[in-house]
Amino acid sequence: MIRDPLAALDKYFGFREFREGQEPVVSALLSGRDALVVMPTGGGKSLCYQLPALVMEGVTLVVSPLIALMKDQVDALQAKGIAAAVINSTQTLEEQRERLRQLRSGELKLVYVAPERFRAEGFRAALRDVEISLFAVDEAHCLSQWGHDFRPDYLRLEQTLEELGHPQTAAFTATATPHVRSDILKTLKLRDPFVSVTGFERPNLSLRVRQVESQKEKYERLIRVVGEWKTGIVYCATRKRVEEVAERLNETGVSVTAYHGGMDDRAREVAQNEFLSRASDVVVATNAFGMGIDRSDVRFVVHFEVPGSIEAYYQEAGRAGRDREPAVCELLFNFADTSTQEFFIEGNNPGPVLIRNVYSALLSHADDNHVVLSSIQDLADWAGARNSMAVGSAIATLTRARYLERFDVPGQRIRGTKLLRPEVSAFEIDLDEAALQAKEKADRNKLESIIRFCYDDRCRQQWILRYFGEPAPDVCGNCDMCLAESASSERAPTDEEAMVVRKALSGVARMSRRTAYGWEGRFGKGKIIQMLIGSRSSEILEKGLHELSTHGILKEAGQAYLYALFKEMEQAGLIRTEPGEYRLVTLTNLGVEAMRGAVDYRLAWPSVAVREKTRGTNGKGEAPKVSDLKDLGFDPVLFEKLKVKRAEIAAAEGGKPAYTVFGNQTLELLTRLQPTTMEAGLAVRGVGAAKAERYLAHFLEVILAHRKSAT
Repeated sequence: MIRDPLAALDKYFGFREFREGQEPVVSALLSGRDALVVMPTGGGKSLCYQLPALVMEGVTLVVSPLIALMKDQVDALQAKGIAAAVINSTQTLEEQRERLRQLRSGELKLVYVAPERFRAEGFRAALRDVEISLFAVDEAHCLSQWGHDFRPDYLRLEQTLEELGHPQTAAFTATATPHVRSDILKTLKLRDPFVSVTGFERPNLSLRVRQVESQKEKYERLIRVVGEWKTGIVYCATRKRVEEVAERLNETGVSVTAYHGGMDDRAREVAQNEFLSRASDVVVATNAFGMGIDRSDVRFVVHFEVPGSIEAYYQEAGRAGRDREPAVCELLFNFADTSTQEFFIEGNNPGPVLIRNVYSALLSHADDNHVVLSSIQDLADWAGARNSMAVGSAIATLTRARYLERFDVPGQRIRGTKLLRPEVSAFEIDLDEAALQAKEKADRNKLESIIRFCYDDRCRQQWILRYFGEPAPDVCGNCDMCLAESASSERAPTDEEAMVVRKALSGVARMSRRTAYGWEGRFGKGKIIQMLIGSRSSEILEKGLHELSTHGILKEAGQAYLYALFKEMEQAGLIRTEPGEYRLVTLTNLGVEAMRGAVDYRLAWPSVAVREKTRGTNGKGEAPKVSDLKDLGFDPVLFEKLKVKRAEIAAAEGGKPAYTVFGNQTLELLTRLQPTTMEAGLAVRGVGAAKAERYLAHFLEVILAHRKSAT
């Protein structure tokens, strides 16, 4: 067993340094502390518990809400040679028994479990015989009734932790207000926890709100965004709307996958795999889609209707641009759509009268064992309720108050309900009516907040950071409000501004290729900006970009300003983004002249101040220089050959998702750097020792054969 976390990071994950915010969390967990970690989507939360699991004795139990998400993470871990497994309701009883046997015998390092498994006394009893080194709760906001995605089964974790003697516990979430964080700490009884709140700022995201008057206008705008940005997610408020929007986009020739909670497990798994494998580049979905989706090249997220809260909006929007390249997040706002969210608020907040009526109906229909087997719709009919969603929420309230217990019925889609205190009448149940009212008020306040956000005329990013209690000293310069402000101030540059533009264009030139026909791009906007601000990330170092004369030349300008400036330079025709999957950036002829100071131009200058704090790396774990690794440029033919080889390997290993072998970013690096030895291949980001031992030789053979055929 590897005891050094950096060595384990390199061997199993192929990284030589941590991302921002990861190292303090890992260190805290390895020192034995409980933890609450709030880290934005794409920030690398899962590694914060996966890595300690590999270094610590015993097993790490991971509670995760989505079966598809658990399967994806376990597949990826197993591909790295890590002993991981999942226990969920899709498995046969024999499969579940085998996983429990492996768990008790110490054969597994990470075990993923859905929260509903803790309903079973037998499962909880089995865990008492297991050496649990870490109890990791993913999507921890689900246990807070103040959160945007409350799931009653998460409340069972409090009892489970007590029964297990309170093992070391860590909670992880992407979006949590101070109120939700407090609820998580209280419910899980975290002891002297290390609390980490990584910044919510996403400077590469252009947050936009489009006021629309009709469905026709919505579809026109949606089709335009999809046509421009190609790859992304369209979120709809209801299952019916998902089907309508997917059908409409398909009619326009866009290959679309639909995803919502009304589909069976198999259909949802197929839909998710289509998107992850890039068989489809656009998915239309309810908020059931997205947790743990490991696709970094999502270029847009569109909200077809207003979501119910800022928390939900920003978590879903944050699934765009995880590769740090520019992405757009557009909310199509019509106030009439808020009626859907009002319906959801009503459904999530049943009043005392309805709760007592539901309880009375259960008492009336229970058998001699105080058990009721019925659907939610049947219960709604018995209780005289119009909103079946509210009946489900009433049952959740009664379950939290320990009047009921819910259980699965083998072979049936309905769930059973057992009355725990049948001697108590409906009028005698003790309801905290003040808490019920406070919860409804909080939900309505959240809806009002997102409505205010849509109507506000201030910087979107700044507005959201302040909502989450984060400092927001500068406007982003990249949202619709900032761009609208700058659009009215198009002018010629000052001498200082002209010098900044010349330096930026010089950086683009250094990272482009000059041909007989002009300039060709080699890198995306994000990499160019990282080079200009002086980043020393492993990717920058491995490509030798730190040796360019322009490395760090605009360090003082900062990342947010440069993202906004690049957008304006492209609008003015100084640079261009080449069509294709990788959106490479290079100079135009006008840009060449501007770089030389030989032409006049006007820009809508970004309004953000030139003082953003540089976010460099700490320089730890720098990769050694490997002479084999010189960027030879992107070769699409070789890239396709490597993709074919990856598909062959994935098929040979039981049809696992291709990305679990190597992700597209790693394939691109292999294409550009063309290593021909194991030593050189190990220096490529994303190729760790475990994957190198298992797969790398196959890819080196393809590269060698390709290079030989090209000579």
